[in-house]
Amino acid sequence: MDFLSILSNVFIGPLKILFEYIFEIAYSFTYNPGLSIIFLSLLMNILVLPLYRRADAMQEEARDIENKLHKGVAHIKKSFSGDEKMMILQTYYRQNHYKPTDALKGSVSLLLEIPFFMAAYQFLSNLDILNGAHLGPIRDLGSPDGLLVIGGMAINILPILMTLINVISSAIYLKGFPLKTKIQLYGMALFFLVFLYTSPSGLVFYWTLNNLFSLVKTIFYKIKNPKKVLSVLLSVIGVFIVAFGLLIFKGTAPKKLFVVLIGVLMFVPLVVMLLKSKIKVNHKEKTYNPNKKLFTISSVFLTILVGLLIPSSIISASPQEFINLSDFSHPLLYVLSAVSLAMGTFLVWMRVFYWLASPKGKVIFERLTWILCGVMTINYMFFGTNLGTMSAELQYENGMYFSSMEKIINVIVILAVMIVFYFVVKKFNKIVVPVLITAVIAVFVMSGVNVVSITKSVGEISKDDLANIPNYNLSKNGKNVVVIMLDRAMGEYFPYIINENEELIEKYDGFTYYANTVSFGGHTNFGVPALVGGYEYTPVEMNKRDDELLKEKHNEALKVMPVIFDKEGYDVTVCDPPYAGYREIPDLSIYSEYENINTFITEGKFLDENQKNSSAESNHRNLFCLSIMKCMPVGIQPVLYDRGAYFEPVSNNETTYSVQTDKSQSVATGYKKSFMDAYNVLINMENMTNVTDEANNTFLFLSNNTTHEGMILKAPEYVPAYEVDNTEYDAKNSDRFLLNGKELKMTDALQMGLYHANMAAITEIGDWLDYLRANDVYNNTRIIIVSDHGRATYQCDELVVDNGSDVFKDVEYYYPLLLIKDFDATGFTTSEEFMTNADVPSKAVEGIIDNPVNPFTGKEINNSEKFSHEQFVILSDAYSIGENNGYTFLPSKWASVSDNLWIKENWKFSDTEIVLKEHKLP
Repeated sequence: MDFLSILSNVFIGPLKILFEYIFEIAYSFTYNPGLSIIFLSLLMNILVLPLYRRADAMQEEARDIENKLHKGVAHIKKSFSGDEKMMILQTYYRQNHYKPTDALKGSVSLLLEIPFFMAAYQFLSNLDILNGAHLGPIRDLGSPDGLLVIGGMAINILPILMTLINVISSAIYLKGFPLKTKIQLYGMALFFLVFLYTSPSGLVFYWTLNNLFSLVKTIFYKIKNPKKVLSVLLSVIGVFIVAFGLLIFKGTAPKKLFVVLIGVLMFVPLVVMLLKSKIKVNHKEKTYNPNKKLFTISSVFLTILVGLLIPSSIISASPQEFINLSDFSHPLLYVLSAVSLAMGTFLVWMRVFYWLASPKGKVIFERLTWILCGVMTINYMFFGTNLGTMSAELQYENGMYFSSMEKIINVIVILAVMIVFYFVVKKFNKIVVPVLITAVIAVFVMSGVNVVSITKSVGEISKDDLANIPNYNLSKNGKNVVVIMLDRAMGEYFPYIINENEELIEKYDGFTYYANTVSFGGHTNFGVPALVGGYEYTPVEMNKRDDELLKEKHNEALKVMPVIFDKEGYDVTVCDPPYAGYREIPDLSIYSEYENINTFITEGKFLDENQKNSSAESNHRNLFCLSIMKCMPVGIQPVLYDRGAYFEPVSNNETTYSVQTDKSQSVATGYKKSFMDAYNVLINMENMTNVTDEANNTFLFLSNNTTHEGMILKAPEYVPAYEVDNTEYDAKNSDRFLLNGKELKMTDALQMGLYHANMAAITEIGDWLDYLRANDVYNNTRIIIVSDHGRATYQCDELVVDNGSDVFKDVEYYYPLLLIKDFDATGFTTSEEFMTNADVPSKAVEGIIDNPVNPFTGKEINNSEKFSHEQFVILSDAYSIGENNGYTFLPSKWASVSDNLWIKENWKFSDTEIVLKEHKLP
């Protein structure tokens, strides 16, 4: 992020984001880009009208003073020269309370117009949705209009119309103005004609509407009783809007209510005017003394809160997740973007409004910013803090929802804060600034702690690990062992997947699906150690070794299988070992002492140049939008959240990976980058595979997150598409989720997205299995496909268990996928044998390594622990390795299960939160 980008963020960025929010809200009602531009122009002009009115008033004041001083200045310039002339002029100006810089007041309107024009230009010139969109005679809002064709030459009419309106408006407005001002305005009209002549017609249309609004405003200034006329006109427009909302508009009930509310608000000016005419008010002159220091420090506090503290807190929770694996960039650049946008919002544009305000307006501004400090802080710190996991694309996995009670409590608290803060600033004004200074120091220090944490975490990453191109060997003449871990793959989904696509049964020939498999926790930090290391690394066994850090025990578990096979002379490759080094981006150096173990990071490696920075670009904008949202009342947070899109402009670019927004469980738009980063690895497994004729044995461990990141895909192929609409397919095939009397519930987009992701992963791996067959490396390959845990989606009633309290526990959380194909195996079978994912190491070495032992503990690798006692599952949600990283797992509730997870009576639960170190529930 260069210096010019920072400047653009400060001065243009906030305006551009405002443009985007207004346009996207309008588009959600109209679904027409042209009509949305009309709404954008109208609302923007209404919003900045007070700004321009004040600017015009200042311009008039400056002109009046200049006219008043004109004769005196002319006389001084004629009568004196040199230093004497300058000294007399300065004295004359001082006596008349005039400063030479006051001349700039005459150009305020022009200076304001420049950033607004630049924001509109940046936004509308690059708005993909305008391409091919039409409005009336304009065939393409993304190109010059070319409405008039003479002799084969297209003439753009909109820029000419825009200039004509501008000239008429200027002619009316400039009566009595000096030549200097006339030259300025007519010069600007000519500039816009030349500059915008070949611009997209959508942009020119917007600026033409602005000029039309300016013309109407100028005419109103010239007529008698403009306020009265405007109030009546707005009321008439309000009648039409209300009628449109009630009788014609076909949107949802909330949208209809919104339209009607806008219409009703149009009556407010007329009502206020009528009330003022009926009520006699004794106006007393009152002196207002603005406190610039209060406004400035409040603005600084809001800048640090929104631009630094909240963004750095979000990223510091998991810094490495925000690193772009395909093109390394530091996550603090996102914070820098947020800071610059916050500076532009609170230190530049709020200050512009403050500077242009009257003394009374300044006092109001000061008190509002002070109150805003309290309200935004309270909203951020105490509300919306339990929304679950957030992805690197700034989307909550479970969406955003607040109960009616939460909204009511939030409103009550906000009102109480406003009253208290107003009382303090009114009665104890002297303590406000010291309090604010203390608050600024506090949020700055907290932000600094976050920044240090982020820097430290990112500094641990090896760029060399990210640069290597992944590949692995499989031998035609030796034995190959492959373990593929699909993070969060859902065990109960598999029967429905092969039922929907029966071709997969042939692809998975030789596999056994284990339909009675348990994991030892609901998150990766609990499930992976046992999966890769065996029963010595279950949560209970990890807790027993309480003199060693969890990080060391986790790393040890990750090395068990690779080291065993390496010592047996196998060609060993490890890809994306989960949480290696207790880092989000695996620390491959844990294998550095083993020269023959090849290690790679695959995720994010298979993107083209257009896709590498797509989500990064969104985060530069959306992190600031998220910060603003977190400070708002919870009643409007879901609106601003916009399903994780934050009203980012609708794009027609079908190659951009960023976020996916769903309208229902069948309809969605966009690509989720975290899903695509992992899914593209599965697509490229064939390209990563080197088939050799050598008689070497090989071992491959590969972890992949495709199943972790749900995404709505195009059915029945289950492939990514920018625009997905499975409405017809889902309606025709709704019975695919009913199998053998068991229903897999699909009631929302989260559930459907997870199913689609699992289907896509199973399908792509199936295609790779075909590749192995075609290259004669299928029968001599043992393949284990497993997951570390499932997810609580409450889709299967048979797996929702009464845990003895008032809350029912969904044990889908602890039902991982387990598929195993042995050497030369044929046919597809389903087994009801009780299994855990800790059986993987013993299954991997079975029959090919004599007396396998753990190279770090010397204990035999087997599954005898499964039969000696119940299996104990940690119920903790402390999944963050940045927090749960001591010598034992943090105290938690526990459950035990044996024999059959489908029998609810086999599950036992303990509500006591403890560090369990024995195979017995408290």
